[in-house]
Amino acid sequence: MKTNENIVLRYWQRLRTPSKVSFGLIAVFFFLAGITYMRAFDWTMAVTNTEQFCISCHEMQDNVYPAYTQSIHYSNRSGVRADCSSCHVPHKWSDKVVRKVQASKEVWGKITGKINTPEKFAKHRLHLAQREWQRFRENDSLECRNCHDQSFFDFSKQGAPGEFMHKQMLDTGSFTCIDCHKGIAHDLPEVNNLDLISPATLEPTMRAPFDHAAMSQEQQ
Repeated sequence: MKTNENIVLRYWQRLRTPSKVSFGLIAVFFFLAGITYMRAFDWTMAVTNTEQFCISCHEMQDNVYPAYTQSIHYSNRSGVRADCSSCHVPHKWSDKVVRKVQASKEVWGKITGKINTPEKFAKHRLHLAQREWQRFRENDSLECRNCHDQSFFDFSKQGAPGEFMHKQMLDTGSFTCIDCHKGIAHDLPEVNNLDLISPATLEPTMRAPFDHAAMSQEQQ
């Protein structure tokens, strides 16, 4: 009996005072586990940023993707494209993680069937758009500025309205890209008072006397 007690005592002492080899194995295990986790995490982030993933659910493919394929962000003379994640996912890693967490609400909407028909999507489209517009306002249209650097605007190649509004934005900072460029990649929601959420919101206090149809300044 005493022999058995001694064996148990010796094993208990080994557990309480692990060898350097044990510490080394544990350290290697957690190091490799950490690398595996980070690689898996980065892979997941990359996959969920692809256009194929974004349109893998019919809500996106049927309701917003067709209009996007007709936009200048999808196809243009230079071949430079802005895909879904270019505009809807921040490029900075920490902000990207936050956005992915926020997107879990959208996944819940998918699971519960909140927007699983064109009729349901149309009903919620204005709310979805306004939420995204507000996000752009709060970060000063950061995703736009990731590609469009205002420091390199060549105003001589812009139409008169664009030149005026861009200079107003730079000089006053009172509005941002999304305030004028709603609907640049997707159809605007169908609402009765569209003028309340369109670029016309900026008029007349920030509107020069332009003939927008002719894209030239009217004669005084």
